[in-house]
Amino acid sequence: MTQPAATDPSQTTPMALRHAAATWGDSEAVVDGDVRITWSGLLAAVQTVARGLIARGLQRADCVAIWSPNTHHWVTAALAVHYAGGVLIPINTRYTAAEASDLIARTRSRVLFVAASFLGKDRLAELRQLTDAPDLDTVIRIPVGETATPGSPGDLEWDDVAQFARAVSPTEADERADSIAPEDLCDILFTSGTTGRSKGAMCAHRQALAVVRAWAECATLTAQDRYLIINPFFHSFGYKAGILACLVTGATIVPQAVFDVPTAMSTVAAERITVLPGPPTIYQSILDHPDRDRFELSTLRVAVTGAAVVPVALVERMQSDLDFDVVLTAYGLSEGCGFGTMCRPDDDPVTVATTCGRPIAGFEIRIDDRTGELLMRGPNVMLGYLDDPEATAKTIDSDGWLHTGDVGYIDDRGYLKITDRLKDMYICGGFNVYPAEVEQVLARLDGVADSAVIGVPDDRMGEVGKAFVVRRPDHALSADDVIGYAKANLANYKVPRTVEFLDVLPRNAGGKVLKRDLRAAEGRT
Repeated sequence: MTQPAATDPSQTTPMALRHAAATWGDSEAVVDGDVRITWSGLLAAVQTVARGLIARGLQRADCVAIWSPNTHHWVTAALAVHYAGGVLIPINTRYTAAEASDLIARTRSRVLFVAASFLGKDRLAELRQLTDAPDLDTVIRIPVGETATPGSPGDLEWDDVAQFARAVSPTEADERADSIAPEDLCDILFTSGTTGRSKGAMCAHRQALAVVRAWAECATLTAQDRYLIINPFFHSFGYKAGILACLVTGATIVPQAVFDVPTAMSTVAAERITVLPGPPTIYQSILDHPDRDRFELSTLRVAVTGAAVVPVALVERMQSDLDFDVVLTAYGLSEGCGFGTMCRPDDDPVTVATTCGRPIAGFEIRIDDRTGELLMRGPNVMLGYLDDPEATAKTIDSDGWLHTGDVGYIDDRGYLKITDRLKDMYICGGFNVYPAEVEQVLARLDGVADSAVIGVPDDRMGEVGKAFVVRRPDHALSADDVIGYAKANLANYKVPRTVEFLDVLPRNAGGKVLKRDLRAAEGRT
């Protein structure tokens, strides 16, 4: 029988894992197809992988990257990195090898966990074609997807880690875990910036646990819940509001590697799923699926959404047609360790659909009187950007206020509503896209003289990219050329879906592209 949650004073994830094993020992921690792991079993698996990492030379504060989809391996590897004193570097599974290589090199990652194959690509083989990261000395291949080409002679397979673990005693691994302090670096989550170069937001152990406890409390998550995690683990939603939220509450982690509506509905029915967060497109896809009535979905209890406009009618249908008891929206950003504000379980559908809720996790919020920008302050604002004190100082002012780049207002109840973005970022299928990054890639395509990218509405993805391109003289560049080049160099969600050729981009007197004019031409303000 599942035991109730107990107060957990843990301030590091290894201690939280030990607490989970002691509190919910024989209850299921992870269910991934035929693989079923209890909380006691998860602790044992994490200790084994941590011992293997230590045997391979991992030191405290060394970085470890994970480039793999949602499976039980990711959960074990991530918690093992922390147990061994390392810093977790999640990498977007949609990234190209060039994008992943950049993060591995910049973080000086010592170890890489990588899917053997995913979405029809051998990511490691692609990575090998680039210059090797000088600090990377251990590659561990996770058995995911179709058969991939054999690894290099020095690569390890997932099952090989246990052999190396024999060289390190359980006591030594536990001592390493005990040495971790709440202020020690836990993870670095990369978020693209408007300059086009991604920035790594650094988060401490005590911050990661504080924000997920606040999120879990608002979401009413308990040890009786079974949580289908479709949000990618490389994102703070899947990793922190997913894995770590289950860690501190005892809820069961049920990962899904790729979103597929029939598979999701089948899993909800088979595993009696109670918690299903995600972007609005997930719920809309389930509601509109012609075979929905064939699946038993009555166990669904909690939905948390955001990252896009949420129609009031969708919230109402989620409550009436899918019978969710709790439907919430939230706002967060990597610089806030993934979190910020959240609605409450008793909020009405209009509040849920039209606001981002009230602050959680000790955050304060206010609106800058001059610019209308949302500012946040509190103990869970990031420690700073990796190796970028200048960007950190621009983002967190001398009074500790985090400048989010989003415009909004706060109503008389203290609820936040985001109305615009100071940055040009748009959201495609729940993923942030920064046009400057796309524009920098397009600038390298022969035939492109100038380009600008904006987000335009899309019924399925919320927003998708549209590129406005100025051709170089005497170049017969086509839309297919532009899109094909972008596909070869960018993650799929960043690739513009349409291209319009212009003779010149609209600019102001200072030479800045007037994207508001481009949006206006698309019927957007």
